[in-house]
Amino acid sequence: MENEGKDNGEFSFVSDGGAETGRRGLPKIHTEKNAPTTERDICHDDSTTPMRARTLEHLHSLQKKRSTPTTPLTDSQGVFSPVSEAERQKQQLISISASLASLTRETGPKLVKGDPEKKKEAHKASVLDHLHFGEPILNLSDSALKSTHILYNLSPAELYEQAIKYEKGSFITSTGALATLSGAKTGRSPRDKRVVKDDTTEKELWWGKGSPNIEMDEHTFLINRERAVDYLNSLDKVFVNDQFLNWDPENRIKVRIVSARAYHSLFMHNMCIRPTAGELEDFGTPDFTIYNAGQFPCNRYTHYMTSSTSIDMNLDRKEMVILGTQYAGEMKKGLFSLMHYLMPMRQILSLHSGCNMGKNGDVALFFGLSGTGKTTLSTDHNRYLIGDDEHCWSDNGVSNIEGGCYAKCIDLSREKEPDIWNAIKFGTVLENVVFDEHTREVDYSEKSVTENTRAAYPIEYIPNAKIPCVGPHPKNVILLACDAFGVLPPVSKLSLPQTMYHFISGYTALVAGTEEGVKEPQATFSACFGAAFIMLHPSRYAAMLAEKMKKHGATGWLVNTGWSGGSYGSGNRIKLAYTRKIIDAIHSGALLEANYSKTRVFGLEIPDAIEGVPSHILDPINTWSDKDGYHETLLKLGGLFKKNYEGIHTYQVERDSELAEEILAAGPTL
Repeated sequence: MENEGKDNGEFSFVSDGGAETGRRGLPKIHTEKNAPTTERDICHDDSTTPMRARTLEHLHSLQKKRSTPTTPLTDSQGVFSPVSEAERQKQQLISISASLASLTRETGPKLVKGDPEKKKEAHKASVLDHLHFGEPILNLSDSALKSTHILYNLSPAELYEQAIKYEKGSFITSTGALATLSGAKTGRSPRDKRVVKDDTTEKELWWGKGSPNIEMDEHTFLINRERAVDYLNSLDKVFVNDQFLNWDPENRIKVRIVSARAYHSLFMHNMCIRPTAGELEDFGTPDFTIYNAGQFPCNRYTHYMTSSTSIDMNLDRKEMVILGTQYAGEMKKGLFSLMHYLMPMRQILSLHSGCNMGKNGDVALFFGLSGTGKTTLSTDHNRYLIGDDEHCWSDNGVSNIEGGCYAKCIDLSREKEPDIWNAIKFGTVLENVVFDEHTREVDYSEKSVTENTRAAYPIEYIPNAKIPCVGPHPKNVILLACDAFGVLPPVSKLSLPQTMYHFISGYTALVAGTEEGVKEPQATFSACFGAAFIMLHPSRYAAMLAEKMKKHGATGWLVNTGWSGGSYGSGNRIKLAYTRKIIDAIHSGALLEANYSKTRVFGLEIPDAIEGVPSHILDPINTWSDKDGYHETLLKLGGLFKKNYEGIHTYQVERDSELAEEILAAGPTL
């Protein structure tokens, strides 16, 4: 073995019989560098370029490329002005400091941009310091002596790092999504939502019985705001998102979200419209700000508080405060409520609906409560998806309010919802799901944490999403109802007054459950198919809807995705294939050419034939073997509609008696 391997020019070793042996009789290794003498003190792999870095810190600094602005700021005359990066950073920090300012102190907090864990980077960052150290300062607090680090509009990758490192309960699933927990609250808390009642909102908003708006005074709001701001300023770091609402560029709203969790920042990154680098540089002062201090409770001794949770909105101050709940959906729906106030003031209709568009530019709106099939029917691979949940209808057409989708995950499967399934990948937030501790594969049937498991992802994760999310004026307005009583027709053409009536009613019927073997449907009404989020009286949204439908020639339809041939327990669910054929006939315009007859009680117009749908099921009485039972159930449902509408009608009469009577006359006649 003597001199074996010597031809590599780097080392050799001698056999056991050689002159030199090492420990335990092993041969000694002799390095024989063939490089010139001047390079013998440098050991490197000569198959690659030598590393530039001389230390680990230097190597890590080379790993990340610094982002640079793409668009210079402009001066008041619209001329490009040479603003330095340092000046941009300073202007951003001034704006954020103003947002986080306490109302009882003259200045906002001292801010540093960047992660406090990165000591060296933080030391180099520019600090916004309002304090004049040459002057004595009265009533100086401890919080004024510290700096709060701002993590501004981080990317999903950066937010993943923050969540995994610092937020217990955050994991990466097998498909790359971020699984996280929302704490004790796994859904919205509508009874803890408050709106400041002042001279303006007292006149404009819907108050009283049936309204989702629960009042609070401004003083109490300011107490809660101070509590939230002080909590956020006490932290080493907070996340700040500057984003947009509404894809219509003429009517978009600038929003700022200040939060304490990476989960919340990533959720809103997905759900709001993401600004370009240039738009972010010119963002300026937001139109509305959310202070999410959900990890910190409200003071239950404060007036109007009924629990440790409080979600408060002040429309005059353009602010929202969240205390005592970490459920991210509160931010999404809080902004939706805001749009339900701001947009009608601009004569723009805000809608809780799905929206899609055919290849010929025909747009359809889909309204429906949970279980009616709104997501399934509005998601059509033959049509473009404009949005799945929140929209505006202006003089320019329709536009999505959001930049993402918030889908239910319970019992999700690739076969039933392939688009949602495939959207759950890197960048998606998965709330409160259960997964295998080893493989990280999610079990969507598992309800250990909650049944309200959700996925939040950017809308571009849907393959047929229309970007930008805008479209022309709708041709069809489809109201979906899952009628478990089994007496509504599979499809009805509505007049404008009927459209307003059923839009205001927002009806569906669900199975209440099983008790001692008895199964019984339960009627559910939600005004405008989203009563929890509207700010004005339902009739105002309904009147705007009818006005726009009339102006642009849209047709209203009531589609029953529920039961036929009897109520739940005796009848059968209308086949999804039949409902899809009905929707296809609406989209194509074929259903407008059908002959119609009118039903009893509700006075609905039903077609005599639809291609691919058995004609006998189009009139529900034909499918009931017990005709007396049908009439009895029909009258029962009509009575439930009338009872639900009583309070709404009384409110309408006080404000517009003529419109009120027109809508009421479109309801059931008993």
